Amino acid sequence: MNQNSAPGVVVIGGGPAGLMAAEVISQAGYPVDLYDAMPSVGRKFLLAGIGGLNITHSEAYERFCTRFDKPAALRPLLDRFTPEMLQAWVHGLGVETFVGTSGRVFPKEMKAAPLLRAWLHRLRAGGVRIHVRHRWLGWDEAGALRIAHPEGELRLRPAATVLALGGASWPRLGSDGAWAPWLGERGVAVAPLESANCGFEVAWSAHLRDKFAGAPLKSVALSFTDLAGHTETRPGELALSAEGVEGSLIYAFSRPLRETLKARGHATFTLDLAPGRDLARVRAEVAHPRGSRSLSSHLQSRVGLKGAKLALLHECLSREAMQDPERLAQAIKALPITVHATRPIVEAISSAGGVCFDGLTPEHMLQGLPGVFVAGEMLDWDAPTGGYLLTASMASGRWTGAGVVAWCGAAARA
Repeated sequence: MNQNSAPGVVVIGGGPAGLMAAEVISQAGYPVDLYDAMPSVGRKFLLAGIGGLNITHSEAYERFCTRFDKPAALRPLLDRFTPEMLQAWVHGLGVETFVGTSGRVFPKEMKAAPLLRAWLHRLRAGGVRIHVRHRWLGWDEAGALRIAHPEGELRLRPAATVLALGGASWPRLGSDGAWAPWLGERGVAVAPLESANCGFEVAWSAHLRDKFAGAPLKSVALSFTDLAGHTETRPGELALSAEGVEGSLIYAFSRPLRETLKARGHATFTLDLAPGRDLARVRAEVAHPRGSRSLSSHLQSRVGLKGAKLALLHECLSREAMQDPERLAQAIKALPITVHATRPIVEAISSAGGVCFDGLTPEHMLQGLPGVFVAGEMLDWDAPTGGYLLTASMASGRWTGAGVVAWCGAAARA
C-alpha cells in the first residue's frame, strides 16, 4: 500500500464535470491530480459524440434554463457558464461550432474526439496529472481517500477533493453509482438513482415485437398531460423496441412520464401519426371511397401511413375500430400508448437522483465533509438531451472548481 500526503487537490472522475473542475483549479495555480477508474478519460463524452456531439442549445437563455427539473439550484451555475460561454470555450480549444436546424449546437466536425484531445492537451500543459485505472474505494477509518490501481492502493489526504463520478447510467463507461452507499455511510443525503432520458416499456404483442422492433417512427408528434394537468406537444421521432419505445422524442418526456409512473403505475401519451394534416382532413381522407384497395393501401395513399405507423394502428385498435372511419381518424391524430415501466438504468442516457442540494454549501461542498466537493451528474438534477445535460455538467464543474479555489485560498490565509 502506498501512502501519499497529496497536498494539492484530487479530482475523482474524468468526465466533463471533473475535467472542467480540474481546469479551473489548475488555472488558479493549485496542483491537481485527476483519477479515473477507466483506461482513458471522457469515455461517455466520446460515446455521446458518435452520432454528433451535441454541445449545447441555441434557444433563448431564459427558455434554456426552464429545461431543468431544479432551475433554482442550477441557474447560478448556468449564469456563470452560459451556452454562449460554453461555445466560446470550445472555440478557444480551436474547435469551430455550428447551429443545426433543431437549434442544437455541434462541433463543425460533429465529433467529440478532437475536442477532447485538445482539452486534455491543455490540461496536461497546465499541470494537471491524469491517472487512469485508478478506482476510488471511499475513505479509510482515518478519513484518507482510498484509490486502488494495478500496483496496489493509494491513501491520499489532499487539501480538497472533487467527486465527479457521474450517475449510474452506462456503467461500462465508468459511471456505476458505486459511490452512493459510501456517501450515505458518511451521512450524506442521496436521492435514489433512477433512469432518466430512457426508454419505456410497453406490453406489445409478439407480432409487433418480432416484426417491428427497431423500426423508426418519423414525423410524429407526442402529447402528454403531466400530473399538474399541463399538456405539452412536441414533434420529432422515436423508435419502437422489443420492450417498448425509445428515442429523442421519448427522452424529452422522460421526467413527466417517470413521475406519472411513480404516482399511478402507468402513463399514457398520444401520438399524432400525421402531424401535417388536421383532423378534418384526415377524417375526409380516411372516409374517401377506397374501392377494391386494401385498407393498408388506402391509408398509405391517402394519409401516408405505412410500416411501423400502420402496425401501431393495428396494435392499438380493434378490427372493428379499424373499419370505422371516425374512430380510425381519431386514432391517427391521437393514438394512445400506455407505458408501465422505465427501462433499466444501465441503458439510460443519464440518471436522475444523487446528492441532494440541501446537503451542500453554496460552493457545492458537502456540509458534513469539509473540503469534499461534488460536481456534475452525481448531484440530484435532471435535464433532457439536446445539449442541456452537457452544458449543466460543465457549468457544475466550473462552479465546483471555483468553490475549491476559494476553499484552498481561505485555508492558506488561516
